[in-house]
Amino acid sequence: MFKKNIPDNQGLLLVQSSDSKVNSSIHMMFMWMDLAVIWINSDLTIVDRVLARRWKLAYFPRNAAKFVLETGISHIDEFNIGDKVCFEDTLLELNG
Repeated sequence: MFKKNIPDNQGLLLVQSSDSKVNSSIHMMFMWMDLAVIWINSDLTIVDRVLARRWKLAYFPRNAAKFVLETGISHIDEFNIGDKVCFEDTLLELNG
């Protein structure tokens, strides 16, 4: 929140305890930039994606997700529903 841009090579990975539509929802209140938001389930399959617009109240995925990837809007077309993803160790180091 409160940042005005996101570097092209960065993003934020939010991790929930289990797949859920409600718990993986996001809001864009107080955001000063649009984001590409990618929802990924526990099978590491992309279940939804959206170009999230600043100041919109809420976004919910079409299907339950465990992971929410928030990144720059230039990356939205790199992800498609049904694609499988993998996370490199460098991302997982943040969790412990």
